[in-house]
Amino acid sequence: MKLARPLPAYLAKRYHGWKATTYAADKAWYKRLAEDGQHPRAMVISCCDSRVHVTAIFGADQGEFFIHRNIANLVPPYDPDGQHHGTSAAVEYAVTSLKVAHLIVLGHSGCGGVEGCYNMCAGHAPELEESTSFVGRWMDMLRRGYDQLPEGDDATRKRALEKASVLISLENLMTFPFVKTAVDDGVLSLHGLWNDIGEGGLEGYDPEKDAFLPL
Repeated sequence: MKLARPLPAYLAKRYHGWKATTYAADKAWYKRLAEDGQHPRAMVISCCDSRVHVTAIFGADQGEFFIHRNIANLVPPYDPDGQHHGTSAAVEYAVTSLKVAHLIVLGHSGCGGVEGCYNMCAGHAPELEESTSFVGRWMDMLRRGYDQLPEGDDATRKRALEKASVLISLENLMTFPFVKTAVDDGVLSLHGLWNDIGEGGLEGYDPEKDAFLPL
């Protein structure tokens, strides 16, 4: 692959710093992880956004979370006849092979993918309507969330759509037979969270109140 280039020097320097400090201080733990395999208790489906630092939010160490990231933390509905199921494959592996006890969908404030969907549905992003737009076709999953938005200003409606992305993903998860079976058997629980990046806030969805409430 002649187009691949060497890693930027600043990243290589950071790696060597990590190897000499963090890794050196916990070398036995890393060796154990490598030899014993992974046994995470939870899977987290979060956005690709670089500002969402899943392990930092929960103070987690290596091996605690099985993490899958995609645009706007979306889970597609069960569709075994489709192709290239990156998210669905990750969910299947977590539930059927790793036997995670918790599956968390984590949304966040200022989500670019959600804003793209909002603008697309409002007719302000024609480029996302193109059949060649991977982002647009991915965000089609969230269109029904836009259609159900309450009245209000754009900022309020976008925040509501960010939380709708979490709920739609949870609903879609239950269309996977192996997820539904695990939930019905009481060995898997689903959780919806929303992170306010600027305030460091975390809200959890309460089904009884049908609302996201501060943790």
